[in-house]
Amino acid sequence: MDMSRLRKLNDYCWTAPLTPGEERGPVLLYGSEPLLVSMDDKVLEQITNVARLPGLVGAAMTMPDAHWGYGFPIGGVAAFDADQGGIISAGGVGFDISCGIRTLRSNLMLHEVDGKLGALADALYHRIPAGVGEEGELKLSTAELDAVLLEGAEWAVRHGYGDPEDLEYIEERGRMGGAHPESVSDLAKQRQRGEMGTLGSGNHYLEVQVVDRIHDAQAATAYGLQKGQLVITIHCGSRGLGHQIGTEYLLSLAKAGGRLGITLPERELACAPIHSPEGQQYIGAMNAAINVALANREMLTQLTREVFGRIFPDSRLELLYDVSHNTCKAESHKVDGVERKLWVHRKGATRAFGPGHSALPERYQAVGQPVIIGGSMGTGSYILAGMAESEERAFSSASHGAGRAMSRHQALKQWHGRELIDELAGRGVLIRTRSMRGAAEEAPGAYKDVDLVAEATEKAGLARRVVFLRPKVCIKG
Repeated sequence: MDMSRLRKLNDYCWTAPLTPGEERGPVLLYGSEPLLVSMDDKVLEQITNVARLPGLVGAAMTMPDAHWGYGFPIGGVAAFDADQGGIISAGGVGFDISCGIRTLRSNLMLHEVDGKLGALADALYHRIPAGVGEEGELKLSTAELDAVLLEGAEWAVRHGYGDPEDLEYIEERGRMGGAHPESVSDLAKQRQRGEMGTLGSGNHYLEVQVVDRIHDAQAATAYGLQKGQLVITIHCGSRGLGHQIGTEYLLSLAKAGGRLGITLPERELACAPIHSPEGQQYIGAMNAAINVALANREMLTQLTREVFGRIFPDSRLELLYDVSHNTCKAESHKVDGVERKLWVHRKGATRAFGPGHSALPERYQAVGQPVIIGGSMGTGSYILAGMAESEERAFSSASHGAGRAMSRHQALKQWHGRELIDELAGRGVLIRTRSMRGAAEEAPGAYKDVDLVAEATEKAGLARRVVFLRPKVCIKG
């Protein structure tokens, strides 16, 4: 990114000054100078366009892991007031609606399982359906899928996939309100009927990790984490259904915006007023997709518990937290000291409520919401805690991952799947994948340095580091 176009506010926050005659809201970019320099200029162009959308409240902003996306940059955050003509944009949510991440803590220590990690990797690989178009054992009827669209993880638990206690530690307690299955097309439902309980492809993964470093002992204790402990992280979303909804509603919202006279700075930002019929239809479909994603991750958790139970009969896997990072949600936030209901788009960004927030489980009230930053394959991940300062700075938002540093096409020119997998195995990371091409596209070097992203997230006042997780086994599509 051309830093001459930015003005430094502090070491971890930058703004794009208005040019004479330019009409838009403010823009904030969070991150260290090295991280911003590594970003494409398209990131600045996209977030500046977001700042021109109607009804924006505060600044349009990017997180430290931002990179170019469709419409909004990935890592983009923006809030809108429906009563002031605020809009909702499918490009501000993303195609993989409610793509999110959950971490399970185990009662196992690395030294207890080290000799069985190969067997565990093989068993997870054979039990967890993963890959493009991969389907699971469950085939749902339309009526059954409609129930998933309405009930989310509650449906999964009721049908034996997961434990009732899990719901306490899932965003929205596992069920997103305001879902309308009738707003989801038959084609979207058809794409999903066999994909429940599946991992998908691309940057989605199931990873067995070990707690390698503790940065905040108090929060680690609250989260039930200690050095040397095994945890499992699952990263996936709403699969084909979410993608189909995104595709269809881009067109619907674009038509509505045109009819209502919304002038777009970029057609990929197709949007409609939140209070419009089309806006409400999209919200109903999006919320239904969120429920699919929450149910999907709960089902994958059950499959994971079954595998661990066979190999380690005394194992216990408890849900630490599950949070989405491709959503738009109605939330209450203070703006200039006044409480307002805002619709917060977080595309490739995660909610990060600070201590004392009413939406958090009692166990985490004193330390804040667990924030999970998933690293690239083979490098490591972080669990952070939400900070009170993030409410004012970023509508309680934070980074969601390492963020790509190069395109998949560029990655394929530099890495070969088999060689990469062998190299990682030599470093003690076991990869199991159905696609050598996919492995090369997801090479660690294709992503930003997760240590720099986590540090910048903390220094910017968005979330503070709690533990670093080192990967041991990674299952990919």
